[in-house]
Amino acid sequence: MSWFIEVLKKYAVFSGRARRKEYWMFALFAGIIYVVFAVLGVVTKQSWLVFLPVVAFLLPGLAVTARRLHDTGRSGWWILFQFVPIAGPITLFVFSVLDSEPGDNKYGPNPKAFAPAHV
Repeated sequence: MSWFIEVLKKYAVFSGRARRKEYWMFALFAGIIYVVFAVLGVVTKQSWLVFLPVVAFLLPGLAVTARRLHDTGRSGWWILFQFVPIAGPITLFVFSVLDSEPGDNKYGPNPKAFAPAHV
């Protein structure tokens, strides 16, 4: 959960790099929260509840995705590639599971080099 909180603290930070763990832990907890709100929306017949986490996590999600792309040596503008049917989302998924570029790159130092010990 601490990885999720870290992403929320850096909700509008598009510079730097994000490790795979940071990206995927955010995706996991955001997904769980989406499901909870979707179920609540269905149970209470309040469909607008589904959109609360979408709005809340839009900017942090874009920021962590841009930082994840930076970690693989790509520009954050690759996020726009998701709008290309079929190939776009698959390509971004592949980029998100690739390992970090070793050492420093033009987006900053490797976050694995001085990663905090999260439990």
